Amino acid sequence: MKITFYGHASLGIEVGGKHILVDPFITGNPKASAVDINTIKADYILLTHAHGDHVLDVEAIAKRTNATIVSNAEITSYYAQRELKAHPMNHGGSWNFDFGKVRYVNAIHSSSFPDGTYGGNPGGFVIESEHKNIYIAGDTALTFDMKLIPLRTKLDLAILPIGNNFTMDVEDAIIASDFVECDKILGYHFDTFGYIEINHEDAIRKFFDKGKDLMLLEIGESIEL
Repeated sequence: MKITFYGHASLGIEVGGKHILVDPFITGNPKASAVDINTIKADYILLTHAHGDHVLDVEAIAKRTNATIVSNAEITSYYAQRELKAHPMNHGGSWNFDFGKVRYVNAIHSSSFPDGTYGGNPGGFVIESEHKNIYIAGDTALTFDMKLIPLRTKLDLAILPIGNNFTMDVEDAIIASDFVECDKILGYHFDTFGYIEINHEDAIRKFFDKGKDLMLLEIGESIEL
């Protein structure tokens, strides 16, 4: 499994010969100006919620790639009305795709499209592939619901928001990593704008002091599991 960070909460995941794009917000992020969305491959686009900083580039990429949009029923209905391919899910449900099993799990946040359309309840994703399992938390507060995840899935990586103000901060993300029983963390949803700027060295040290590995990737950088 290869994971590429496209800035903010945008991720590319390559697994099982498929390309998965998560929450594409690229053209509106000046920090990601070096990323050309016309070169991004996508068989599936997973959306945690409907805020503009998570869905800005969905339509452009989905139209070009014919990707299937995977999210809650309200979000997928919104895009289906625009004649885009979509697979609806809801909390607690799972589906076996050709790259692995996806479960849509709880997140505590809000969700509406930039045009004001209701975006359903926000969520996160647990992806179980043939060899590696990951949790993508989406935008969320710390919640006891995270403790349910390791009851079903042993994680190899947890992808957690750490920017504070709109989501968990670093300290809550450390607790979240305890809840999901995973000490290998990829931080995201930080530094994009002033409200969520963090001290990288301080964040990495705080995780390290708890015996955990926090990775903060540069935009365009990848890791392999």
